[in-house]
Amino acid sequence: MNRYKKIIHMLVFALIVVISFNKGLYNPFATNDISRLAHDVDVAVKSNDPLYEEIVNKSSSLEESPQNAYIDRVWKKTPGRNGIRVDVEASYAQMHEKTVFDKSLLVYEQIPPEVAFKDLPAAPVYRGHPDKNMVSILINVSWGKEHIPDILRTLKKHRVQATFFIEGQWAKKNVDYVEMIDEQGHLIGNHAYSHPNMELLSKAKIVEEIQQTNDVLKAITDTQPKWFAPPSGSYNDHVVNVVHNMNMETVLWTVDTIDWKNPTPSVMMDRVMSKLHKGATILMHPTPVIAEALDSMIAQIKEQGYNIGTIEQLVDEKR
Repeated sequence: MNRYKKIIHMLVFALIVVISFNKGLYNPFATNDISRLAHDVDVAVKSNDPLYEEIVNKSSSLEESPQNAYIDRVWKKTPGRNGIRVDVEASYAQMHEKTVFDKSLLVYEQIPPEVAFKDLPAAPVYRGHPDKNMVSILINVSWGKEHIPDILRTLKKHRVQATFFIEGQWAKKNVDYVEMIDEQGHLIGNHAYSHPNMELLSKAKIVEEIQQTNDVLKAITDTQPKWFAPPSGSYNDHVVNVVHNMNMETVLWTVDTIDWKNPTPSVMMDRVMSKLHKGATILMHPTPVIAEALDSMIAQIKEQGYNIGTIEQLVDEKR
């Protein structure tokens, strides 16, 4: 009988314990507590792990300070560049299973500069940061359309996003092409409405040329253009200030394909590759020589180790 009583008492005790746990009383084996214990163990392990100490010791020598955006005497509005520092915890998490230091597994976090590109006063932009390993393809469109599909196919093949500066009149007549460019993820900018010499226009006419084109492009793409390429590269401080006050940026270039002169593909390629540099902006148009040579050009640019991005990506402070 006593034996049965003991068994009953044990069962009742077990039932009380189960009910207590279900009512939310402290449970040393609950998930949160296990995680807390694991974290405490991790801290103890890291503090005694030579690998963790090595990452900490080497991280300071791998830091780079951010660089502020500035107005260059020649190249005008120049974007800044994020600094970097080692994320010690993330780097240790990457390496601890190997138990040895591996620089390729370091994880970095980026530190923005105090002065960003958007903080600069009105000025044209010609290039990205001179240490940024990226170039940008700028395609000004105010005439011709038969080569647009071939150019888009080549860009898609190489997974490259370009910046198309489109004239307002051309856009109105070629809505389907503008939609095609937009649907493939390219950045669309403003190339004025009627391809005028912007230097000769009054403030009211400058605003009209740009606003008309913005209205047309937004009606087609549902996106307000933020970038303006003056036709034939013609501008003055008056134009740049008007554009700035319209919350847009004036874009020029550092490498000109001169495709409108109908060079042979090899001559054009030699010209581009000889002038290529970090942060370069490469000007072109939807011409036969671009349709023919763009594939090789992109391949060679990538072989040189450059990334290719839109003007927006080029001036971003991100590395």
